[in-house]
Amino acid sequence: MARVLGIDIGGTGIKAAPVDVAAGRPVAERVKLPTPRPATPDAVRPVIRQLVDQFAWQGPIGITFPGVVSAGMIRTAANLDPGWIGVNGPAFLGEAAGQPVTVLNDADAAGIAEMRFGAGQGQRGTVLLLTLGTGIGSALFYNGVLVPNTEFGHIEIGGKDAEARASERVREEQDLSWGKWAGRVDTYLDKMEALLSPDLIIIGGGISKKSDKFLPRLTLKARVVPAVLLNDAGIVGAAMAAA
Repeated sequence: MARVLGIDIGGTGIKAAPVDVAAGRPVAERVKLPTPRPATPDAVRPVIRQLVDQFAWQGPIGITFPGVVSAGMIRTAANLDPGWIGVNGPAFLGEAAGQPVTVLNDADAAGIAEMRFGAGQGQRGTVLLLTLGTGIGSALFYNGVLVPNTEFGHIEIGGKDAEARASERVREEQDLSWGKWAGRVDTYLDKMEALLSPDLIIIGGGISKKSDKFLPRLTLKARVVPAVLLNDAGIVGAAMAAA
């Protein structure tokens, strides 16, 4: 059984678990540590090492990052510290982990896992995965092929980034009812549908386990479903990328 450690860096938490990449599932209890504030590279470094040590891990590691990662270079960091911009992800995080690492965008990782083992399995045409959490991450696929680093959470809706209106963090901070928040999500998804005409939209992130509270309120033409791997999708996809 091929096992790879997956680490998912988020705006509020950093999660890790060893993954059976052939089966697409964690093989040990997930460990989650709070993301430091401010989340500078030097503050995150010991958290990565702590997670690696927690599993006494030796071998390849996949790490997600909540921003654009192009040829290993971190280009944006909307929900972390701007000190990450220009950092060589595999070099810096590999040194922190003490092992070889692969680094990719967090939503892209979640999408890779969902397309192989989850809600996108066997789906042709255009598939859009959105993770609703601290921000909004996006992964776009056409006939199973990823278009990386789309960052559709920064599409402007009503003069603001979409994630400043419709992320799970905003729902919690503004104490929005499920109905009010679902209306905001619906407005955002309506814009994405107009731009991309997706055949399927997959909603991931921590909110996916509460999908019954808001998915029935949406009014889109496209089929909208929760992520099957829920909030483990990023960990699984990170491990798959490193494998």
